[in-house]
Amino acid sequence: MTGKHVAVLMGGWAHERPVSLSSGNACAEALESRGFRVTRVDVGRDVAARLADLRPDVAFNALHGPFGEDGCIQGVLEILGIPYTHSGVMASALAMNKVKAKAVMAAAGVPVTRHVVVNRHDIGREHPIEPPYVLKPINEGSSFGVLIVKADAPHPPQELYRPDWPYADILMCETYIPGRELTCAVMGDRVLGVIDIVPKGHGFYDYEAKYAKGGSDHILPAKISPFVYQEVQKLTLTAHRALGCRGVSRADFRFDEQPDGSGALICLEVNTQPGMTPTSLVPELAAHEGMSFGDLVTWMVEDASCSR
Repeated sequence: MTGKHVAVLMGGWAHERPVSLSSGNACAEALESRGFRVTRVDVGRDVAARLADLRPDVAFNALHGPFGEDGCIQGVLEILGIPYTHSGVMASALAMNKVKAKAVMAAAGVPVTRHVVVNRHDIGREHPIEPPYVLKPINEGSSFGVLIVKADAPHPPQELYRPDWPYADILMCETYIPGRELTCAVMGDRVLGVIDIVPKGHGFYDYEAKYAKGGSDHILPAKISPFVYQEVQKLTLTAHRALGCRGVSRADFRFDEQPDGSGALICLEVNTQPGMTPTSLVPELAAHEGMSFGDLVTWMVEDASCSR
């Protein structure tokens, strides 16, 4: 594949634009160092025309959030006949919709949280479910719009009633699972290790904990029992296959191992476009397996195809 023309798609107009630019530039630099001819494409509404003019051999999808992660750009690439990385149209759309993804994963035997779908305008002053619970937009990433409601909260969060609420009106309300934040990834049909994420000074793994330097500690391999470690890996691969993912995906879990906890291992979601920034988890998991960042992005380009 060396010498092939790769268009790295990045930026876009979703809330995760800064993350996508960081991911895309890191991937572009790594691919250039491996001898690929790289064009950086800051994606706008004219992306189809730009790609038709560029006619790259492969599109490396480094977009995050709506349009880049929900099957839309994948459909454009299918129409243009350009091989691309990560998951295809159906899996991308399915995984991006947290409610529908939970239904598919649960049917495959992957444990998920109890949840209901609510409209922020209809919540009023009554809790949708018994607190503690988590409210999150159905189709956002990087913890955008996530609100955690504590057990002693007298009413739903007041942020929901803001006239300038920047996210969609339809939200998922799910039972809050205390405990540890675990994550695992899949490359093709190969499951990688398990990271225990410990946010620093944060109530949960929010945007700052994800992307700020030193925002969290990543313990790899996670210091959990071999049984739980292997169970996380098994469920990650099961979820990847159930949703129809291709290339690289990452699954996030909560593990309630507190003395008075349930011992539950719950899958929160599957990310079909994991971050590829300097603080991202998938490059760290690949490095633990002896794969450099350059090796990882080269594999992703070689794995690219249409009809995914």
